Amino acid sequence: MRLLVDIGNSSVKWALQTGQGGPLEGFGSALHNGALPLDLLAVWDELSHIDAVIAAGVGPQTVKDAVIQVCESRFARSPRWVRTQARANGIRIAYTVPERLGVDRFLALIAAHQLAQADAAPAASLIVDAGTAVTYDLLAADGQHLGGLILPGIRLMRTSLLAGTQIPLHEPAEADLAWAADTGEAVAAASIQAPAALTERLYRRLAEHTGTEPRLVLTGGDADRLAAAATRLSAEQVPDLVLRGLAAVAAD
Repeated sequence: MRLLVDIGNSSVKWALQTGQGGPLEGFGSALHNGALPLDLLAVWDELSHIDAVIAAGVGPQTVKDAVIQVCESRFARSPRWVRTQARANGIRIAYTVPERLGVDRFLALIAAHQLAQADAAPAASLIVDAGTAVTYDLLAADGQHLGGLILPGIRLMRTSLLAGTQIPLHEPAEADLAWAADTGEAVAAASIQAPAALTERLYRRLAEHTGTEPRLVLTGGDADRLAAAATRLSAEQVPDLVLRGLAAVAAD
């Protein structure tokens, strides 16, 4: 039994995998606030027969250190940490210095490539991870990473603006609200519309670049909001995308 752990900027996600290449199960997620949350500890207390811990993350070192301590004390296993590589599992990273690409994006690329390869006619993919930041990565059908973009996440956009103003935030009733007649609603709606608009723009650019319709793969805590706003596109939501990539690297 393997425990797979993805440490993000805001949350920790985990899943179990029985055997090498087996399906993922027991998926869980909890906000960490810089320390291991009680929800996670309660679930992990019930785990047994953990033979290996495979971990990756861009989150705080305090959370990584806590994961190491818990795994060593409860499972007698030190996590094996996965890092970004120039080439792995059929993908080739566009970055000249691969280490500058966050390992979460690296693992999401691997998982998205596997999803594409399962199709009879593999297509290019636009991978969008809507979390603390919204990351966009473009992947050709042959596994060549074309590059990407990064925006502040929905919550980060809102808090950065509200921190310097006295605007009361009003969540819009419609996810795809084009414009608002209230200042607070305008801020909330724009924080969703901005990443949705960039998603649509990059999708069109990738379609033009490849000459085919790409896949749109969404993950992250705000994937639902983004999917609801990007109404012109058909999106595939994969909440455990990074963990799937982690499992693929571990199996390799």
